[in-house]
Parts: sequence; structure tokens; C-alpha cells
Amino acid sequence: MASVGQRAFAQKLSRQHAADVRKQVSSAYVKDVTKSGSGGSLSGMALPPPDELEPVDFENFIIHNQNVIERDPMRHLLEFPPDDIEVGIIPRKIRTVLPVVPEEGSESDTNIRDCLQCYTGDWVGVCRRYQCYSSSYNIQDRAAERLSILQSTCRQLFEIDIEDDAQSDGLESQRSSLVETPRASVVEAPARSNETPRSSVDDTPRGSWASSVFDLRNSQADAILNNLLDKVPMEFVDRMNETQRQLNRQESFFSLYPHQDEEDTVERRLPADIPAENIGHRILVKCSTLKLDVEFEPIFASMALFDAREKKKISENFYFDLNPDHLKKMLSQHIPYQDTSTLSRSCIFNITYPSPDIFLVIKLEKVLQPGDISELYTKDDKNRERVQANALYYCERLGQFTMPFAWTAIYLTNIVKGVGEREGDNDIGSIGSSSLDRKSVPNFDSFRKAGNSGSLPRRGSFERLRSSGSEKRRSWSPEEVSANLDSFRPVTLTVSSFFKQEVDRLSDDDLYKFLIDLKRPTSGLKKLKSIPGTLKLDISPCPEEVKYCLTPELARLNPYPDDKGRPTKEVLEFPSREVFVPHYQYRNLLYVYPKNLNFASRAGSARNIAIKVQFLAGEEEHNALPVIFGKSSCAEYKTHAYTSVIYHCKTPNLYDEIKIKLPAILSQQHHLLFTFYHISCQKNMAPVPFQTPVGYSWLPIFPDKRLKTGEFNLPVSVEKPPAGYSMMSTDIQLPGMKWLDNHRGVFTFKLESCSAVHSLDIFLDNFLTLCYAVEERRLPSNITDATIEAELKNSITNLQKSAIERLVKFLPLVLDKLISLLVRPPVISGQMMNVGQTLFETMAHIVRALVMELDFHNDQHGRNGLLATYIQFSCTLPHPDANQSAGVSCVPVAMQAPPYRAASMLAHSAAARSSSNPDLSGGHARPHDDFSRWLDVAPCAARPIERTGSMRTSYDSNVHMMMGPVYKKLVHEEVVLQWVVSSGSVREAALSNCWFFFELMVKSMAQHLAETDRLDAPRRLRFSEQYVDDITALLNSIVADIVQRYNKDYKLIHGLNTSIAFFIYDILSLMDRGFVFALIKTYCREIAKKITTVTDSYILINLKLDFLRIVCSHEHYITLNLPFGTSLTGSAPVSPSPSMTSSQSGSTLSATSAYRDGVKHANFADLSSAYKHQHYLVGIVLSDLAAALETSNASVHNRAINLVKNLLSCHDSDPRYTDSECKSRVAALYLPLLGVVMDSLVQLHDASLTSRGPPSHVMDAESGSQSHPINQNVAMAIAGSSVFRRPSASGIEELDPFKTRKMQLGAENTRNLLSCFVWVLKNASRRTIDRWWEDLSQTQMQQLLDVLYFGVSSFEYKGRKYLKKQNQQLSHKNTDIKSKLEDVILGAGSARSELMLRRREKNPPSPHMSGDRVLRWRKDKTHYKQAMEQQEKPRMEIEYDAHIEGNLATEASLIGLDMLEYIIQQCERSDSLQSSNLLGAVLRVMQHLLSCNQSELVLQNVFASQRSLVFKFPELLFEEETEQCADLCLRLLSHCSSSLSVIRSQASASLYLLMRQNFEIGNNFARVKMQVTMSLSSLVGTNQSFNEEYLRRSLKTILLYAEEDTDLQETTFPEQVKDLVFNLHMILSDTVKMKEFQEDPEMLIDLMYRIAKGYQTSPDLRLTWLQNMAGKHSERNNHAEAALCLIHSAALVAEYLHMMEDRLYHPVGCVAFQRISPNVLEESAVSDDVVSPDEEGICTGKYFSESGLVGLLEHSASSFTMASMYEAVNEVYRILIPIHEANKDYKKLASIHGKLHEAFNKIVHQVYHFVVHNFRM
Repeated sequence: MASVGQRAFAQKLSRQHAADVRKQVSSAYVKDVTKSGSGGSLSGMALPPPDELEPVDFENFIIHNQNVIERDPMRHLLEFPPDDIEVGIIPRKIRTVLPVVPEEGSESDTNIRDCLQCYTGDWVGVCRRYQCYSSSYNIQDRAAERLSILQSTCRQLFEIDIEDDAQSDGLESQRSSLVETPRASVVEAPARSNETPRSSVDDTPRGSWASSVFDLRNSQADAILNNLLDKVPMEFVDRMNETQRQLNRQESFFSLYPHQDEEDTVERRLPADIPAENIGHRILVKCSTLKLDVEFEPIFASMALFDAREKKKISENFYFDLNPDHLKKMLSQHIPYQDTSTLSRSCIFNITYPSPDIFLVIKLEKVLQPGDISELYTKDDKNRERVQANALYYCERLGQFTMPFAWTAIYLTNIVKGVGEREGDNDIGSIGSSSLDRKSVPNFDSFRKAGNSGSLPRRGSFERLRSSGSEKRRSWSPEEVSANLDSFRPVTLTVSSFFKQEVDRLSDDDLYKFLIDLKRPTSGLKKLKSIPGTLKLDISPCPEEVKYCLTPELARLNPYPDDKGRPTKEVLEFPSREVFVPHYQYRNLLYVYPKNLNFASRAGSARNIAIKVQFLAGEEEHNALPVIFGKSSCAEYKTHAYTSVIYHCKTPNLYDEIKIKLPAILSQQHHLLFTFYHISCQKNMAPVPFQTPVGYSWLPIFPDKRLKTGEFNLPVSVEKPPAGYSMMSTDIQLPGMKWLDNHRGVFTFKLESCSAVHSLDIFLDNFLTLCYAVEERRLPSNITDATIEAELKNSITNLQKSAIERLVKFLPLVLDKLISLLVRPPVISGQMMNVGQTLFETMAHIVRALVMELDFHNDQHGRNGLLATYIQFSCTLPHPDANQSAGVSCVPVAMQAPPYRAASMLAHSAAARSSSNPDLSGGHARPHDDFSRWLDVAPCAARPIERTGSMRTSYDSNVHMMMGPVYKKLVHEEVVLQWVVSSGSVREAALSNCWFFFELMVKSMAQHLAETDRLDAPRRLRFSEQYVDDITALLNSIVADIVQRYNKDYKLIHGLNTSIAFFIYDILSLMDRGFVFALIKTYCREIAKKITTVTDSYILINLKLDFLRIVCSHEHYITLNLPFGTSLTGSAPVSPSPSMTSSQSGSTLSATSAYRDGVKHANFADLSSAYKHQHYLVGIVLSDLAAALETSNASVHNRAINLVKNLLSCHDSDPRYTDSECKSRVAALYLPLLGVVMDSLVQLHDASLTSRGPPSHVMDAESGSQSHPINQNVAMAIAGSSVFRRPSASGIEELDPFKTRKMQLGAENTRNLLSCFVWVLKNASRRTIDRWWEDLSQTQMQQLLDVLYFGVSSFEYKGRKYLKKQNQQLSHKNTDIKSKLEDVILGAGSARSELMLRRREKNPPSPHMSGDRVLRWRKDKTHYKQAMEQQEKPRMEIEYDAHIEGNLATEASLIGLDMLEYIIQQCERSDSLQSSNLLGAVLRVMQHLLSCNQSELVLQNVFASQRSLVFKFPELLFEEETEQCADLCLRLLSHCSSSLSVIRSQASASLYLLMRQNFEIGNNFARVKMQVTMSLSSLVGTNQSFNEEYLRRSLKTILLYAEEDTDLQETTFPEQVKDLVFNLHMILSDTVKMKEFQEDPEMLIDLMYRIAKGYQTSPDLRLTWLQNMAGKHSERNNHAEAALCLIHSAALVAEYLHMMEDRLYHPVGCVAFQRISPNVLEESAVSDDVVSPDEEGICTGKYFSESGLVGLLEHSASSFTMASMYEAVNEVYRILIPIHEANKDYKKLASIHGKLHEAFNKIVHQVYHFVVHNFRM
């Protein structure tokens, strides 16, 4: 209370000199820093000292505290679950009904056996059952999460959205449902009826405003809060408020938080893809009709895909037969039976590399006949019966020989793009006469054409084709075709004519020319003859499941229900370019393509030539193998095949394709035999043979044990080959044999193989051959025991020379062989070969080659997908017997109950989970989902591993037996050994892709533990000491490389850093965790040492933060931090009993004894040594966060903050921690984070200073953006005042003398950091918060409130309109950036651009780029997806964003409000806290909550808390925080004009209670009355959209409260309230007038001037309206007028200061300002007669002080400067300078004199006329 004789405001005006203030501030800061100790930040240090981060001996700590763990109710948090690691057999999923295997007996061959094992054997999988909870592994379904959030949360109601909707969209329906229009009289669920008798004019007070009062009495009030005036205990009120705050709260805070960018998820290491054959875009083609207009003989059809651009056939032939039965009977004697597989009429084409130049070519053949009979199909032959008789004759005689007849081609791109549908064109690129029918589109029948045209149209269709679609087709890219191949609409295509096949144009080159002409029609096509006919094809994307389907090997695919269905065939693809996918299934096919034959030099009848092709295993006829695939309607396999016959041609060009199923085991006797026949077509009555052999040729298929492929030109023998010919080449001139054309090559053909057995690479063949020779101990004749080692090393080294495609095809087989040799080196003559380093080097080079060449398979870390798949699935890791393990002295666990049983893991998952957490909800993802993903079969299909040494099938045991003695080597031990001893290029190659070897080691370690039953063994006994030492040495050397080369090769160093991080992440589940912590310590120590010695340390810091993010993403990260045994995380640990390990765990024993002696809990509430010792990982994370915030690098800030945010986000979404007690235990680990954030207070970004969209009725007094003409934060800071400094709860950051040393955080980083802060506050238990609070100093408490203040601003809801605008700006910006980047890369319009475009056409991207990786910067398929690819969101997406953002802002505000209530309760219990400024800071934060955009739910709770606070501490507002009283009145009044009736009811109640409590203190509420009146004047004067009708309702509600307040009815309070309300209502009437002149600024200013003049007896209100006028002038850039308004304001303040304080350096009232303007003398009306010293509430505003005066003068000087009135600037500073001189503020004086210097210079150098009388005042 104010002392007698001194007014309350006088106490506020006492000042200290600046030097005294600085001295007090510095001493307070130093004292606080000393007291806080290690409060979270390590000032001035780049990284925490390494010696402070001594890790706990994890295993000993667990053992010594086992009793504590067993008694802990949250035991599942404290130890790894027993079923954490599962090693089991993963059944290989096959597409076929039965595995595709070679003929019986082939397993005897070593090569075939290994191939079968590779292609049919099951996989060994290592499954970490709980890894799904790691952010490294967990792939979130963001769409599903988003939908779940939308469904589980209610939409929060924000007034800003309602106002935006009303302004922009005019959604009256929505507004009427949520908002009352001014003319409506609806009240939202009133607590009780507020109807009052309608008043008459006679009841109103007399005066000029009687009509206004009449309007108020007859207006409708809002709902009155029940029990507001009841006398109830405050404890009850607090409990009710607490209950209301906890209703409908969000369990997970981060589920509402925006997802982090994919590029920031450095810890993401997705599981490898399951091995699968390459499957591209699949197209299903069904042949329904093939019929020629003239039908008298059978027609044989085939189809295949051709790429005209690449000039390559890209599929094998598919043969189909659509002949009617009566035509088939004509060939009955040649076709004794038909296998079902040859009756197919539909096929599936696979396209890996889509191209805009792919054609489906259909070829027709007929039975061989003499002459050209195509005329019979185009003319109406009168001798039709004779023609049919001839056809029957030749079918019976020559039915097995065919001849080319006709062809057509379909332009596949037109089918996919639907040109016929879009353009209305009937011709879609096949031939001139065709039609297209889109299925399920009835009106497309008009697209069909009658097929009665007899010849190719000369005009019309091709012209339309050219005019309508050719230009568009030229622009189609492979990306566009690829995008449509899987989703185009099914079509029914009708081809109505065919091209006649010209016998002299049968070559592939001729065909490609025709196809190009078809795409761009030319006159050449018009010369081709046409054969009328009908071909109907149904073309559609292939569904995922096709019944009755066969593979190219005729194996049945699932599902194949029975034998009754007509099969569909998969057509084997011949990709236009290499496909880098290994063989994963057995396939062994050979294709023979006869090209041409030249019999011109042969005498005799050799014109109608047919070539008989046979595959023989010997030289006799019966040795011909039935391995040649039949075509259509015939036997499935044949012993021979004939080529088509060209009539009367001795040099035919051929196009046949002969498909052969190669035997698995080939010998040198296997060969191809070609027999050339002359076919007689003459009708002879004599029985002469119709086929005469005229030549022979052959080709040994497997010489030198290598399959022959390629193009061959063979000579032809006239005589039958002699005995033994199959072993010889045709190049040898055999004696006595006659050769055609003098032994020259006259027969050209091509062999192509698609084999998963034969590598077709000499280096691979040599390596595999030697491997098998060594295994079988049968060396080749040219190799001896002395040379075998050198030969083997040479073959291993030469693997690097293999073609990359061939190496990839056999990658699993090759790597398995290398690993097998590494751990089981061959033994020759009792000596073991020394090939380890050679093998390691070769593996390193192979891995590097694959990673470099196949970069499109790499992820963000450079991990190659093919190699990752190999490690996780395909690899076969040899292992010695369990009882013969090397170097381990642990007794194996009994094998009866292996802990890694896959079957039990899957079938009994619930029981397994119960051991770790019986309370886990079943609704979350199950831990074993990873195994289920691999299996994709019934869970019980998995089976435990078989301990046969290699965890494979019985094949391996045979191999091991043949290799002789088994050496006790383990894969992981041998790899790390070879790595450690490597050097030079070998070591560099290994380092460049060290991830491969690390992951291989981890897989081997897990399998080793499973094989030896050690998954349950103590971790220190799992691996040999030598292996542990080798790992230590290896990681030390790699860390040294990182430290030494960090700024030389960033890509390499980044790869090394992430690789060792993932390795440590992996071995935390396998090895001694204390040992792994020691590795982490070594890494951190070396990095920290280097950081202190370099200038560009941010690179190393970022590397370390990435390292920590990966390591800490472990699924048992909480367990690794030992969250028990402290006063904050559970009961203290029991004292460990003396043991042999005590000497090894001194740190642990000292820690536990310290607990026993009663260590203070504060040691675990900040980053103390004890905290970092036990909670090792989180200690490093938080220490690095504190250190990172000390740096001046934004990227370091971002990484460090995101590291913590990612961890907390994972904890928040982890189903294991859903229980509140469990989550509070986790939150206790992060308690020091609160101190870290509080210490970084000066760095936080203040979102309240940035432009935001507040409700139109809410004025931000702190920002000054609306309630003041210019930014008053700047001016008042210049003035040396704290009134308008950076908004905060306590202003404590202004006391930090080291503020300039810290870099400011950005808005996003601040929000992320505060989200972590808020999460800890939300989830920490009350007990934890209590203990933390006890040790906080008052300065730290003030910092806590400041952080809460910033949190309110950071999480403020901006509104749907803001989100939409932000999205549009981002979309437009991204589009511009993308187009500019494309121009930069392509050099738009340059020659380079055209060159690159031409190269793109010649070399389209590979399928793995899938059209989206044409440019390297386009990386849609990886985590590198750029923001520039984001498209503008649709409206509903923005609605969803607003829904989630609104809930996030609501939850954040409620968490802050919870903390404010907690602080209030603490202040109630502590007199010392009440005497501090803490409650004032609480009130500031609460007012800031009211000033921001808040939801209806939050505002209701804030109003309740505000009423409670004011009731408990009324003197806080009415005696101490007078400025906050003004701010609170402004907030309450602004919400009284809210468009939401619920908010108005709450605000009216708070405002009434504020008046009531002010009255109860001194029987007067003059202060509140004045502040409310000023606030309303400010609102009316500055807000154009202010709604007076809503405020009128609130005023009426206040009147109702006054009338119903029975306790004060006998006092003057109701009458005073009535007078105040009527006065406020009078001000509202001014609002109506101002709105009338809203479009007339001159009249508006005049009205404001008259209103201000009417308040000359009320200085506060006059000052408010003068400022309103200044603001309006500033908005219109009338700076001179604004400056004069501010001068009047300053004169008014000076008059008051002169009357009350009368200091010599103050201006003597308004007289001092008359040199600037004589009108200033109007302000002299303020005198003792007007301002009574005894009246409270007069001149108590923030401007009625010296600092306020200085601020007004600075603003006016600034406005005069902008108005170029430099003489007036001098006069203003003449008044201001004495004040600064008296305060010895030399910095301000220097600034003023500098500005005067500039002003005087401008007066001198410019022609300037100063007019002082031309302004409106």
C-alpha cells in the first residue's frame, strides 16, 4: 500500500542512475550463475569435457541392482527383453506352385547344387523384435496417423478462423452456427435466463446520452456464469479448475507436431528389400479373335514386343492359335496331340524400361504352298472350291512347314495414352484400319470401324494420325509412358487388315524401318499390300493375381486352381539395357535365331529351304533331346523345330525364334545340329519324298566347359557329318568331307542365353571353376599343387574385371564363395592357403564397384540395396559346430530350448511380450511384425534354425566334408582381423564402404550367438577377448581417420561416421554394453580434442550430433540410460555385495554408495557428474545440446535441437510408454533439459514480434503494431525504459551481460526446442517437478516464466487463412526455384541444353530411376526429396492442417497454464516468493495467453485461472503491477467484444470481478474504471472491425452481475458500475460515428480530434486518443501530422511530470514545446484542479513517467525526420538532451548528436522550405 502523504504512482517514479543499475545487474547475474552451478549449459565451451562423461559399467550395474529391478513396477523399462533377438529360418516365398528345379540327378554337380541352394534354399534371418520402435527402422504411415488424429481429436474453435471465414468466404451458415450476428438475440446455452423487463426512456438517466443508455438497457445479455458470486473455498475452486483443464487433453503431444523432414532423419536405415526377380510394368494381352475375310486354311500367329528406338526385340515370341476346329483338323496327321500349355491365348508382357517407341508386332504364318496366294485373300476368286482343295492337300502333305504371310504392329504408347479416346481418332498407330474401345465406356462403340476395306486407305486415317496426335507423340517421354503403363484404362483393340509379308524384307532392320514409319507415317507404307482380316485384342494393366498362369519355363504360378483352365503365359523379357538384379530363381534357357542362309552356289534343287534344328546329347538320332519348346496347339516339348520356308529362295532371310530348355549338366557332347532340307511343293502323283536333305552344320554348345553364345557364321557340309563330329568345330577341315562354297560361312545365326547357371563371363567362370575344383579336390590337369594357390589368388583378383551386369546376376553365389574361402581356406597337401587378404581386398573392391556403378540402388547413407539384401537374406555364413567355437570359454546353453525359435516367436507372441511388459496394449504394432513382413505367410511357417554349421540345408554339410578339416574361424572374427591388418588401397576400399563389412559382422555375430546358444549368456562371455580387442583397434583407427580427414573428403568421412554409428547401434543388442559405452566415449573424446584445435569445428560437431542421433535411435535407448535408482527415477539401488568384479566397477560402487549416503536429488535434475555417469547417453545428448547452443552456427543448432526432439517424439509415440507412470519415468531422464532451455533464454526467437494474424479485436500492447503509431519497442528501448522492451514474463534476459555472445535461434529451432521443453513439463510427474522446483533460484524461476512466455508465442495458432497463404507462397516459391534450377542445370536455350536433350532421347533413364531420376537432383524415391517438389495443398488438406495445428496450440497453451497454476500454488505456500516479482511475471504470461489467438477451450481455462489469481492476490494488480492492470483491462475488454458468446461470458465475468475486488480493497475502483475507459478508447480508435454490438452485450452482462450481486447492494458499487457501463456505452456510440467516416480519412481525423478535445479533463484518455490520431496519420504516411500529435502527447506528459516531480532537467510543462508548435499550450489544462492528488487511477499509465516522455520524444523526432522537418528535430532533441545528461547516458547522447549532425547537413545541402502552420490540428 502507498504510504500516507505519498501517492501510489509516486512510488513508481523513483529512479536509480544507470551506473547503479548496471552494477546491481552484473552482481546479480554472477551470483545467480554461481548458485546455479551446472544448471544445464557449459558456457564458453565447444563441447563437454570428455572426462565428465565417464560411462557407467552397465553390466555390473545391472547385476548389482538386480533386486531393485525385480521389485520395480516398470521392470520392462529397466532391462532388455529376453526375446529381443530372434534368429530363425525365413521360408523363401516363391511365385510358382512348386520350385523351379532342373531335372533329377543334377544335384550331383557342385555348381548346380550351389545354384539350387542359392535359388531355392530358405533364408536365415536375424530379427530384432523391438526394432520397430526405433526411429531408425520405423516407417510411419503418415496418412494413417493423420487420419487417426483427425478422428480422435475434436476441432478447436478459434475466433480468427470465424472472422477470416466471414471476411473472405462469407460463410453465413457457418457463422450463424458459431457466431451471433449483431441482430440476433440467441444466447449460447445460458446458465440462467437473462431476460430483463424492457425499459422506457423515462427510466434512463437524464442527459445527452439518454438514448444510448436506452439502447443498452434493451440489449440482450450473454449467459451468466453459475455460482460466480458464491462464496466457496479457493481449494475447491482450484480443484474444479484443474479438473476442467484436464478434460479432453491429448495423450501424445508430438502426435500433433509436424513431422520432421525426411532429409533430417539421418538415423533412418530402412530394411532391405526381400529378394525378388525383376518385375517391371506388366501388360496383359488377350487374343479373342483372329479371322481373315477369306478363310480356307489355318493361320498361325505370334506376337512380341520391339523397341524401335533401341532397335531391339524386347520379348520372346508368344504363339497363339485362334483357328476354328474345322481348320485345325486339316493338320491332324501332323499334330497327334496338344498339350494344355500350348493352348494359351493370353500372355503377360513385362517392360522394365518403358519407351515411347515400343510396338507390339503380330506376325502371321500359313502352311507352305507354291506361288503367291495373297491375291486369293484380296479378290473374290470364283474358283474357291479349287483353292480350298489345294489348301487341304498342302496341309496334309506339308503341314509341318510354314511360310511368312502377313504382319501388323500396334503402337503401344497410343494404347497407354489413349490417343484414340482423347482425339476421337480411330487409328492408334497399328495400321490404317483399326479401332479402339475403352472398356466400361458404352459410347465408345462409335470408335469401331467396319473391317470391310480391302486395301490400305490412301488417305484419311494416316492424315488424321499425323494431324491429331503426331506432334504430341513426339513429345512423349519415357517418364510419361512409365507413369501410365500401370494405370491406363483397359482397351479392346480391333485390327481390320494386315500388311502382306514381303519375302525380301524379312530382316529385323526392315522391320524397324517399318515401325518408325508407322509412328510417323510416310508414303512408303502406302506401297505395302493389305490383307483384310480381323484381330481383336484386349490390352490392360496386368492385375496382381492371374489364375492359370505359366512362367516362361511353363511352371505353374500361384494360384493355379486345377487343370481345366486355359493358361496365360508370362513372356520372358529381353530388356533393352542391363537390369542389375541378381538371379533369384532357377532359369536355364537358350534361344536360337537363324538369320540368313546363302545356298546360291549349290547346284540342284535347293530353293524351298527349311532348317531343322536339334539339340543333341550324342550323335545318333535318338540322342536328340526333347527340350525344344513347342509353339501353339502342339506338344509342349519337341526334339526338333523347323524354320519357316521362303518359296523359291536360295538366300532366305529368317526371323524364327527357337526356344530350348538347357539341361542343367552339359558335357562336350552337347551340340546343336542344323539339317537343311529342300521342300518339294510340286503335286506329283508318284510317291516321292517331299523333303530332301541338302546340307548339314553343327555347333558344340559347351566347349571348354563354357556355354557358347553370340553370333555365328558356320559353313555347311553337303554330306552327313562323320562319327565324332560333335567334339569338333566346323572350322576344322575334315578329310573327305564336301563343304558348300569352299568351306566358307554361309549360315548365320545367333545364340542368346538366359541362364542362372552359366555366368557367360570368363572371370566368373574361372573363379567358380577353381572353387569347385578345390572343394572336390580334383585339380585341373594344367594346375599342380604348387601353383594352385597362385592360380586361385589370380582368379579371385580377376573378379574385379568381371562385367558389372554379370557380377550382379551371380552376386549371392560369388560373395558366398568368397566368404566361405575366407573362413575355410582350402588345404592342399596339408598346407592351408594364405588367401585371406586377397579375398578381403576383392570383396572390398566388388562392394565399391557396385556402390559406384549402381548408385541408383543406394540410400542416403550410400548403402547399396542389392548388398543390403544379400546380407539380410541371401548370405550363407559358414559356422563351426557349437561345441567347437574358437576362443570362447563359455559353456554352451542347453539346446533343448533355443531362445531364438522363430516358430514360437510368431505363434506365441503374446506370451513372449508378457515377460517384458504385460500391460502393453494389443492395439499397437506387434514387435515381430518384421518377421511377418519377411514371411508373408502364416506365422507358423517359420521354423527354428538347423545347426548344420551354416544354418542352411544339408548341402553345406556335404561341402564341408569334402573340404577336409573344419577350421575354427568365424566370419565376424576373420573380417575384422583382415580389416585391421589391411593397409593402402585395400584399407581405403574397405573404408569407403565400411557399412557392408559392419553389417556382415553383425549378422555373423547374431548367428554365432544363436548357433552356440549364447543369446542368453552373460554379455561378457559371448565373444572372445581377441575379437573385442580387434573391434577396439578398428574403431579407434576409423575415428582417427574421421578426425584427421574431416575437411578433406566429406562424403567419405560422412559415410564412415554413419557406418560406425550404425555398428555401435547394432552391437548394443549383442555385446557388453559397458564396452560399447567405452567405444562411444573414445569417439566423443577424440572428436572433442580435435574441436578445440580447429577453426571449422562445426563440421566435427555436426558429425558427432549425427553419430549420437543414430546411436540414440536404439529401440532400448531408455533402458540403456538406466532409468532407476535415483530419487527422480524410482527407488535408490541396493548396495552391491562384495564380489570379484568390485575392482572393475569402482565408479559404479562409488555411485551406489553415494546414493546410500544420501546424494541430493539435485544431482539428477541438472547435468551433474552423477547424472551423466548413470544416464550416459542422454547425458551426452543434453550436454551436447547445451554446448551446441553456445556456438554461432545455425546448422549446429538445428541438428542438436532436432536430435532431442526426435528422441522425445519417439518416446511419445512408443506404445511401450503409453502408461502415464511410465512416461513420467522417461520424462524424469530429461529434467536437465529444462535448465538447458532456461539458460538459452536470451537466444530464443520471439514469435510475438513477428507479423501474425491476431483477432481484429485483440491489440498487442507489447508489439505496438496496432495500438501505437510505430514500433514502441524500439523507441522505448532507446529511451532506456523497460516498459516496452522485448516481451517476456520478467525481462530477465535484459540482465544478461553476455547476451551478445550468443547467436539468436531461428523461429523453427526455437519452436522445436520449446516443444521439447513443453513435453517434459507435460509428462514429468508432480513429485519430480516438486523436487526440481525446490532447488531453483528466484532468477531461474523467472527464467522459467520467460520460457513459458516464448512458448505461448511460438505455438500460437495463426489461422486457416495464414496456413493457406503460407502454402501458396511456398508452392510459388518452390516452382520458381525448380524452374531456375532446371535452367541452370540444363542451360536453357543453349547448345548444351539441346545436346543433353538429344542424349536423353538416345539413352533414356534406367528403370530404377523410374523416370524421376533423369536429373541427379530429382530424388523422389529417396529421403532427399526436395521441398521444391511439394505441390500446393488442396483445401481439405489445409483444413486438416488447421485442425491439427489448432489442437497443438491448444495443448501447448494448456501445458503452460498447468505450469502457471503450479507456480501460483508454490507462491501460496511461500511468503518469500510472494514478496518477489514472481507473481507479476505469472500475470504477464497469463495476459500474453489472452493476447494471442487461443481456442475457446483455452480461453475458458485462462479466464478461470486469471480470476483465481486476482482473488488470491488482489494487491498484485491494485498496488504493485499498475501497468499490468491496464493491460489486463485491455485484454478483458477485447474479449468482451468477441464473436463467441462463451468467451464474452467469461470475459464479462472476469471484468466484473476485477471491479468488485478493486472496490472491496478501498470502497472505490477508480483505477479499474480509468483503465477500462482508456482501454476501450484505444480499441475504438485503432480497430476498424471492432464490433460494438458484441461489446454492448458484454456491458449488459456486467450490469446483470451488478444487479444480482446481493452482497454489495447496500454499497455504492452497483451505481458506480452502472455509471461506468453507461460511460463505456457512450464511447461505443463514437465508434458508430467513426465507422460512418471510415472511407473519409479527413472527417475521421476531425472526429477523433473532437473526441480527444472532449477528454481534456481526463489526461489518460486524451493521451490515448492523441496516440490513436498519430497512428492514423502514420498509416497514411502523414509523418508531420503524426509528429505533432506525439508532441502534444509529450507536452501532456511533461505537464504532469512538472506538476508532480518538478526536476530541473525536465521540461517546464508544455511551455517548453511552444517553439515547435504554439498549439501545444492547449495541454496546459492539466492542473491540480483537474488532477487531484488524492484520486487513484489518474495518470497511472506507462507513459506518465520519465521513460514514457523520452519514448514519445524519440518517436516524434523520428516522424519529423521522415517528414523532412529537420529544424523541428533540433527543437525536440533540445528538450531530450538535458534528460540524458542528467542520467549520464552517454550512449544515447552520442546517438542524438549523430542524428543532429545528419539533420543539420541536410538543411545545409538541400533547398528546404519549412512550413509549420499547414497542418490539421
